[in-house]
Amino acid sequence: MNLELRHLKVVVAIAETGSVTKAASQLGLAQPALTAQLQRIERTLGGPLFERDRRGARPTALGELVLSRARVLLPAMKGLQDEAARLAGAAGAEELSRYRIGAVGGPVLAGMVNRLSIAQPDAQITTHASYYVDELATMVLAGKLDYAQVGVCGDALPSADYGLVWQTIAVDAVSVLMPQDHPGAKDVDVDLAELADEQWVGSTGDGCLADCFAAACARAGFTPRRVLETDVRSCVDMVEQGVALGLCQPTFRQPAGLTHRPMRGAPLRWRLVLGWHPESPAARSAPRLMEMAREAYEEAVNRNPPYVDWMVDHPQLGVSPDALAPLSGR
Repeated sequence: MNLELRHLKVVVAIAETGSVTKAASQLGLAQPALTAQLQRIERTLGGPLFERDRRGARPTALGELVLSRARVLLPAMKGLQDEAARLAGAAGAEELSRYRIGAVGGPVLAGMVNRLSIAQPDAQITTHASYYVDELATMVLAGKLDYAQVGVCGDALPSADYGLVWQTIAVDAVSVLMPQDHPGAKDVDVDLAELADEQWVGSTGDGCLADCFAAACARAGFTPRRVLETDVRSCVDMVEQGVALGLCQPTFRQPAGLTHRPMRGAPLRWRLVLGWHPESPAARSAPRLMEMAREAYEEAVNRNPPYVDWMVDHPQLGVSPDALAPLSGR
């Protein structure tokens, strides 16, 4: 029997789980079938790879040698497959016939999809939702997505580890979602210091918004009582039931009975960005997608005229010349 990559995956799975039974479950195989496969691998390599007893499976010296090589070869092969998929796609037509867009959520995705559908009725458009920027960036790097439309806190950018190009669509002031009869809703914006006794809720994610919010509260002279993290629907439910106030974008559609107000002075900002790989076919269509994204944002923000008026005194917000400069994560 010749040793193959799939055999190395078996060895790694057993070592990582510490059990042939657990490895079989992870790999979707029956335990007897995996045991027989391990025995064939051991015969090929000339000795046992694991010491097995009631406590589990531990690598032998030969097993450690095989594992050290497998942990180099398997990621290298995965990287080769990802690069080959991306370069193969680069040989496609100048105008993309397929758009795979991942998004964390917000006002831009629907507008982009609508504009793409009108501009290219025959194009195949698929979307992928995730709360996590890193997950979407990884999928773009692997060639599984063409674009990632995400939000990041303040002046931050997604990690440079992925080698993607990121371009700013717009910058918004983070707003407070509250019942319409809440005292904080009386003005066009809300003083964060006046909300020191409130509990808070925000949607989950992998960015620094929670830390930046805590810092903004500290500058306002208090520590937030509690900050809950959950999905968007549950955030709305908690605000409706008076459990907490929410953190949201000013483009968020206001449910009946609720309203939102920007924080006075914009102490907390949210940057909407679009990312792609510079060597992928998507790079050629990126300027057109950016234009659609900006149009989609402006369409969404214009549904909130008080916020648009409020932004006049905050020229650093919205779509601005500075916001259109490309920002490389490379």
